[in-house]
Amino acid sequence: MRSIAILGAAALALAIAAPAMAQTTDSSPPPANDAAAAPATTSAAPAAVAVGQPVKDKAGATIGEVTQVKADATGRQVATIKMGADSFAVDASSLAVDNGAAVINASAEEIKGMMKKK
Repeated sequence: MRSIAILGAAALALAIAAPAMAQTTDSSPPPANDAAAAPATTSAAPAAVAVGQPVKDKAGATIGEVTQVKADATGRQVATIKMGADSFAVDASSLAVDNGAAVINASAEEIKGMMKKK
């Protein structure tokens, strides 16, 4: 019984001392929050999909143009994209805008395949 009490006391002492041993000995104050030294954290809002933008596929090839952007019945923005003689609509939030072009995460062949199924 005595050895259990000694082991318990030793474990308790280690549990209390361990956090203190894990601390560094650097006593210098934390760096000041200098607004001039801190990088700007303001970020521009993502560019919106707009009529007339070229549309690029996931490989970066231009495949069409945004011909219309409007809200659907639920208020979601839907972009109509003209690709050759065909047009299709896609949720505008699924398009990225990069260097002035709307980018869709599909290839032209994948899109054509999806249009034929309808």
